[in-house]
Amino acid sequence: MATKRKRRLRKKLYLEEFAVFGFEFTCKSKIKSDEETDHLLDAFLEFIESRNLMCGGGFSLEEFSGFLCSDFRYRSATDEDRSAVEAWLMAQAGFSGVVIGELVDANYGI
Repeated sequence: MATKRKRRLRKKLYLEEFAVFGFEFTCKSKIKSDEETDHLLDAFLEFIESRNLMCGGGFSLEEFSGFLCSDFRYRSATDEDRSAVEAWLMAQAGFSGVVIGELVDANYGI
């Protein structure tokens, strides 16, 4: 049986109408130098910031992966954001094998 919660508590817990969604991405890296890495990561951050997204993740010589969600408190990433990020990553010569995950609850992973 579902627990009935007041609106204030649902908001505080990011539940129901206040749930925030984001998505994972993974791609293989073909980057060979630190300078190229810095340039590509700066360009990626500039791109996601232009879409009001924020990213948590990691970069190694073999792989670039992370989780993207909205930079605003009670907004979610959208399918348009997923498509745009996929297109941007695929357009970069330094990345291959781009995989974009489905939208999932950023707080509870469901």
